[in-house]
Amino acid sequence: MEREENKIDVIVVGGGPAGISCAITIARAGKEVVLIERGKFSGSKNVFGGAIYAKPTREIFPDFEKSAPIERKTVEHKYAILGEEDATVVSYKNKKEEDAVSYSVIRGKFDKWMAEEAKKEGVYLVEETVVRELIVEDGYVKGVRTELEDYFSDIVILADGVNSLLAKQIGLRGELSPEDVALSVKEVIKLSPELINERFHVNNDEGCIYQIFGGPMLGMLGLGFMYTNKDSVSIGLGVTLSELIEKEIRPYDLLENLKKHPEIAPLVKDGELAEYSAHLIPEGGFKKVPILFGAGVMVCGDAAMFVNNLHWEGTNLAMISGKIAGETAVVALGKGDFSEHALSRYQEELENSFIMKDLRTYKDLMSGIQSRTSEFLGYYPKKINSFFEMFTTTDSIPKRQKYWDFIKSFFTDRSLSEIFKDFWAVVKLLWSILVR
Repeated sequence: MEREENKIDVIVVGGGPAGISCAITIARAGKEVVLIERGKFSGSKNVFGGAIYAKPTREIFPDFEKSAPIERKTVEHKYAILGEEDATVVSYKNKKEEDAVSYSVIRGKFDKWMAEEAKKEGVYLVEETVVRELIVEDGYVKGVRTELEDYFSDIVILADGVNSLLAKQIGLRGELSPEDVALSVKEVIKLSPELINERFHVNNDEGCIYQIFGGPMLGMLGLGFMYTNKDSVSIGLGVTLSELIEKEIRPYDLLENLKKHPEIAPLVKDGELAEYSAHLIPEGGFKKVPILFGAGVMVCGDAAMFVNNLHWEGTNLAMISGKIAGETAVVALGKGDFSEHALSRYQEELENSFIMKDLRTYKDLMSGIQSRTSEFLGYYPKKINSFFEMFTTTDSIPKRQKYWDFIKSFFTDRSLSEIFKDFWAVVKLLWSILVR
């Protein structure tokens, strides 16, 4: 086909939440947009715990609860600190009927639904197509080259995931280091709705989220998760790639050990494995955000490293960054200006949004934790569990003596200098979050 026949307003690369949100925003403004997805269908390549957040999702799909394939409404969050055999679990429960915070979803189903909604709005979806490289002319990104043919456009938006080879090609980002990403592994385990309700103490369509610290990940920069679906449980964990390489550990072995932990095993007992998957997820935070725009191009979602690790937020950042990129594209198309200056609006709008504000708030989080990983994620989780073991044990030892013995153990287990380093690391981290 000739160039003009293949020319459209905008090309979006990547059919995940960021790409779909971007494409549908552009289509609703009456502009031509092609969404290119390398998988068999949107969601087929995604690994997800997972929950979608209601309010940001409504910004893209106002009535999604009526037709989207949601699994369960989240009514309880549990934070489980696992020792080798024991556990301390803190729970927050909210069963209000209105204003759901999040829903568990199966991304293969949910992304496919989003893509179908986008097609209804006029997005042209091209699936099972790999973009090999960007077409650059006179310093402007002018289109994409696939294995089949070239497509040309005024703007190309990259939502092609954490690796984003296309962003690397044009120098918007460099190579990722092992400490910048985590390798996440996940299983979907089939269980009857009745068993899920009984084990997680929820009613039909109500769900529970577990965020898991320690256990087989004690002393490592890694976290686990568990989500209840209608008739299955998603369980997995993510550990920084640098930790896995250094310790020569296979993440699948960690997941198997997690499922055997006394706190977790009863929840997945007698379940049937339905799916296993693995994927890289961004870990670098604010300090690893790449250049987000250039002449004729923008980057959003995981490709932009938009993940808030502390709050386990990624999908909402992807959808809203995609929406902002789409809105910027519409403004640029209206002016006929696709220069770097014109697309700098994207960066400005991101800076005014919760996305960059939250990432900036936690910009020192990963470096602060990485500097004291074995202490924060090894020693202190064990210490929390030992406190509750002491507190709940009834014997002939006076309580005051127990308390003093527990306090003294800090100074016998660790030197004063190590305790001071831990304290100072926490102070610096809190200072960076609350003051800077």
